[in-house]
Amino acid sequence: MKVRKFLPALLPLLAASPAFAQDPAGSGPIVNALGWIQGTLLGNVATAVAVIAVAAVGFMMLSGRMNWRFGATVILGIFILFGAATIVAGIRTAVG
Repeated sequence: MKVRKFLPALLPLLAASPAFAQDPAGSGPIVNALGWIQGTLLGNVATAVAVIAVAAVGFMMLSGRMNWRFGATVILGIFILFGAATIVAGIRTAVG
């Protein structure tokens, strides 16, 4: 009974087309700065630091100097950081 009351309001939401993101006017420097930050976080230096961090955390976990839970958290964080673009692409395809 109550669903029928809200159905006309919900139909336009279900039929809406997705909005594609566009850069607003004058946002060029901001977009360039964010692109630089992304390149820095995902570039060669960051990859080398992440490899060293995983090796150090793995060695400390194996030698008993680090809690396994904390070590797994560090490694999971690195996977999420470098896999963020793939994760977002998967969410976008799942949403449709």
